[in-house]
Amino acid sequence: MSVESIPIITAAREAMATRFEVALHGDDPTRLRAAAGEALEEIARLEGMLSLFEPTSEIAHCNARAAAESVPVSPEVFGLLQRCRVLTDETGGTFDITIAPLMRCWRFINDTGAVPTDEEIEQARACVGMRYVELDEADSTVRFTREGVMLDLGSIGKGYALECASALLAENEFENFLIHGGTSTICARGAQADGTPWRVAVKHPEENQPPLHIVDLSDESLSVSGIGGKSFTAADGHEQGHVLDPRTGRPTRAARVAAVVCASATASDAWATALLVEPELQPTEGIRVL
Repeated sequence: MSVESIPIITAAREAMATRFEVALHGDDPTRLRAAAGEALEEIARLEGMLSLFEPTSEIAHCNARAAAESVPVSPEVFGLLQRCRVLTDETGGTFDITIAPLMRCWRFINDTGAVPTDEEIEQARACVGMRYVELDEADSTVRFTREGVMLDLGSIGKGYALECASALLAENEFENFLIHGGTSTICARGAQADGTPWRVAVKHPEENQPPLHIVDLSDESLSVSGIGGKSFTAADGHEQGHVLDPRTGRPTRAARVAAVVCASATASDAWATALLVEPELQPTEGIRVL
């Protein structure tokens, strides 16, 4: 079979406030379309479990009840929360899924952003920290030890969803595919139809500038985090991005963009956020910073 005759299937779906796309190739177009649809359905399923905004999600249930009682969650969600705790420790607290009180304080939740007072920042920051989240492995429950704690998996949910969708494709014996969420996190497996690696450009934060990097991916994941996108310009003229430093309670200005390559999309998502907050952070083994 020549390269020109190899079927290539692409599919897309909106989820987690972004556009997910999958591209895969093989010798059976019907099977390819079914697999692409199944991968995108997996992402939608996970959105229903992890979304901060979906009232029936497990994360929303935790946010509503865990300060008053232990909340049972599925083994899948419990395992992800355990991974988040490890990543928080590894990144020195620069990645933290308890950031939601600060996101709300800065009006980045269901709003366009606004500068809070110093007092409001300190009140919100007092509710941020994985030390306030108790995970009971025996009962698979979550409990907050402080009123006002909230979970927000926005900085890792997309990567986790892509990782799970990629695992599903691999389980179904697909070896060559690329799947991404809004181009900011990408999972690549195998190669393109012509045998070359999947090639991805890391966009420059300034318009009309050449890409920062051209990355060849094969059996790897890439995540890019930046202060642009969801941001606003404050009265002092500074751009205030939605990536907040959990340690200070304020938008990071340490870097404009951070890009990370590693085997796990979950880890690359977390580390891209962490390195945007603290560029001098030393990554753990297997994390490649571009």
